[in-house]
Amino acid sequence: MKFYRSGLIFLTALLLIIHQNTARAQRAAVNWTKDGYQYYRITDGQIIMIDARDTSKKTVFITKEELTPAGKAAIGVKRFTISDDNKKVLINTNTKKVWRYDTRGDYWVYDSITKKLWQLGKSLPASSLMFAKFSPDGSKAAYVSGHNIYMEDLADGSVKQLTTDGTQKLINGTFDWAYEEEFGCRDGFRWSPDSKSIAYWQIDASKIKTYLMLNTTDSVYPFVVPVEYPVAGEDPSSCKVGVVNTITGKTTWINVPGDAVQHYIPNMEWADNSNEVILEQLNRAQNESRVFIGNVSNGTTRVIREEHSDSWVDVKARVSGGDPVGWGWIEKGKSFLWLSEKDGWRHLYKVTREGKESLITKGNYDVIGIDMIDEALGYVYFIASPDNATQKYLYKIKLSGGNAERVSPADEPGTHSYDISPNGKVALHNFSNSYTRPQSEVISLPEHKHIGGTVITVDKDAKNKPEFFKVKTVDGIEMDGWMVKPTNFDPNKKYPVLFTVYGEPAAQTVADTWGTGRNRLYEGSMADDGYIYMSVEGRGAPVPKGTAWRKAIYKNIGIINIRDQAMAAKEIIKWPFVDSTRIAVHGWSGGGSSTLNLMFQYGDIYKTGIAVAAVGYQFTYDNIYQERYMGVPTDDAGRAVFIKGSPVTYAKNLKGNLLYIHGTGDDNVHYKNAELLIDELIKYNRQFQLMSYPNRTHSISEGEGTTQHLKTLFTQYLKAKCPPGGR
Repeated sequence: MKFYRSGLIFLTALLLIIHQNTARAQRAAVNWTKDGYQYYRITDGQIIMIDARDTSKKTVFITKEELTPAGKAAIGVKRFTISDDNKKVLINTNTKKVWRYDTRGDYWVYDSITKKLWQLGKSLPASSLMFAKFSPDGSKAAYVSGHNIYMEDLADGSVKQLTTDGTQKLINGTFDWAYEEEFGCRDGFRWSPDSKSIAYWQIDASKIKTYLMLNTTDSVYPFVVPVEYPVAGEDPSSCKVGVVNTITGKTTWINVPGDAVQHYIPNMEWADNSNEVILEQLNRAQNESRVFIGNVSNGTTRVIREEHSDSWVDVKARVSGGDPVGWGWIEKGKSFLWLSEKDGWRHLYKVTREGKESLITKGNYDVIGIDMIDEALGYVYFIASPDNATQKYLYKIKLSGGNAERVSPADEPGTHSYDISPNGKVALHNFSNSYTRPQSEVISLPEHKHIGGTVITVDKDAKNKPEFFKVKTVDGIEMDGWMVKPTNFDPNKKYPVLFTVYGEPAAQTVADTWGTGRNRLYEGSMADDGYIYMSVEGRGAPVPKGTAWRKAIYKNIGIINIRDQAMAAKEIIKWPFVDSTRIAVHGWSGGGSSTLNLMFQYGDIYKTGIAVAAVGYQFTYDNIYQERYMGVPTDDAGRAVFIKGSPVTYAKNLKGNLLYIHGTGDDNVHYKNAELLIDELIKYNRQFQLMSYPNRTHSISEGEGTTQHLKTLFTQYLKAKCPPGGR
C-alpha cells in the first residue's frame, strides 16, 4: 500500500518522498574520514576524497586502474565502506535486487597499502553475497549467502561458514519480505566490538503462505511466480536473535520472553560492549514495546524499558533516520537516546542501562528525526518544525535538556536535510522548497556558516509557484493544503480541480519541498491547460502535528482519512473560482485506495477518479502494516474494521467516472485487489474503465513504452472526463 522508490518518477502525489528518501540515501552514501573533515565519493569509476572545507580540493583515493582485476574489466563501484584503520576498502558491485533493493551482489577488497585487489566468497554463486562488512579490527569480513553467514580471513583468504541451517525459508542474517518492507530491516547481523562474535536475526518463514502471481508475457506457456507474503490475519514469521562465536562456530540464542511468532524484533544491536546485546521487542499488535539487554554467554535477558499505546508504538523513528542500524549510545555506554510518543508528542529521552528515563526535548512539538549526537560538546542535532508541519529545519539541544535552538537559517523557508560529519563541525546541507530547486552546500557547525558548494539561494522570482493554505472542515479539523492555479488565472471564472491524495500513515503529500505541485503523470502543463492542481493533508498523515493527529487513523483507514479529504473538498468547492461540477481525484497505492473510497463514499463531491495500484480489500495486504494501523483481526469485531475501510465495500455506490490501473506483476499490492474490485463493480453494473499493465510491478515502470503510455492514458482520460479551462 505504500509507494516505493522504483516508481517515484511517476507520482507527483508522493513527490515529497523523493526529497525525504534522497536525503536519507545521501546520508547512507557519504563515507566520512575519521577526522570528519573529508569524505569519499565515487566519480568516473574511481573513489576520490573531497575536503569538506574546500570542495575544490579532491584527491584520488583509488584509481580506476587499481579497481581493475588482472585480465578483466574494471569493477563498477555501487557502494563501498572503509575499514577503521583506513587501510582496506570493501566494494560492492554487480548488484541484484532482493525484493525492492539491490542488496545482493559481489564484494571485493582493496588494500591501499599493498595495492592488492581480491574478491570475497569466490567459491559461492555470483552476485549472492549480502551485507558484507569488515570486522572492527579489520582482519576479517563477514557476509550472508544463501541465508547463511560466512566469515573470511583477509590475510589468508580462508572462509568459515558460521551458520549451516539456512534454507529458502529459514533465514540467517537477513529478513523475509514483510520485515524488510515494514520495518526497513535488511542487514541482519552485527559484528561484536571485539571482532570475536556476530549477533544475528534468524527468521523462520516456513509457515508463511506463498502468493502465486502469474507471468503471462515471458514465455509461450504462462508460469507462476511465488511470493512469500503474509496477509493481515495470518501469523507472521517466527523470529529470534542468536550470537555465534567466530572461533567455535557455536550459537547462543538470546532468551527473549514471549511467543516468537506473536512478537517482532525490529531492532537489535550490541550494547556498546562485547558481552551484551540490546533489542526491542513488539507484540504482534505493535502496541507494546519492550527493550531487553541480553547476556551473550548464557542467553539470559532483563527488560529495561516498556511502553504501551492505545494505538501503535512507532519503532521506525529512531536515532538513525529510520535505518534500524544504530542505537544512539552516550556516556561510554551507560545511556542511550530514544524517541517516544508516550506524552503526546515525539520527544527525545535519555535512557540508562537500568531503564531510568529523562526527557530531553520539552514542549508541544515533534522531533522528526535525529541527525547527530555531538557528545563532545554536549548537544544533539535533530529535525523538527514546531510552527509549520509542511517544513523541516535543523535544531540542536543540550543532552541535559533545556530549550531547543534552531540552526537552519531563518531566511530559507522550506525543507532542510543534513549529513553531519563524525566530528560535528561540518555538514553537507541540502535545501529546497516548493519553488526553489534542490541545492547543496557544505556548512560549518554550530554556526551554520557556508564553507563550500553552492551558495543557497531562495528563488524569490519563481513563477506560478504553489500556494499553501489552510482549510477547516465542518468537523473542526484544520488541514494544510497547496494548490497550483492556472497560468492565466481569471478569478471571475470557474476552473476544474484535480486533487492528488495519499491519506495513509506511510507518506505526506503537503510539504514545502521541490516537486510539490508537479504532476509527472500529466503530459504537458496542467496550469497551462487550465486545471487547478491541489492536495490537502488530513489526520493520519505522518506530519509533525502531535501523536493525536497521526494516530487518529487507528482502526480508521478508509474512514476518517477519507472523511477529512471529502470535508476539506466540500469547503474548497465553495470558493468562487472552483467548478463543483469538475472535481477529480487521483492517487497511487495507498492513494489509489483513498481515490476509490472517495469516489465510492463521496460521489456527490468527486466526479472523476483515477486510481492506480490500490488496495481494494484490506485483508489482502501484509500483516505487519495493516495490523499495525487496523489491529489484529482475531474476532468479528476486529474483522469488521478491515471491511468497513475497504473500497470494495462501497464499490456499489460508484456514480462518476472511474479509471482503474494496476500492474498484473505487482508483488506489493497484488493484482487480486483489482479483480476483487472488478467483481464488485460488475455485480452492481457500475461502468468504469480498466487498464491492466501485463507483468508490471507496483511502480508500473518496466517494459518499453510503459511510462509514455501511462502518461498518455492519464492525460487523455482526465481531459475527456474532467475538461480543462475556465468557464
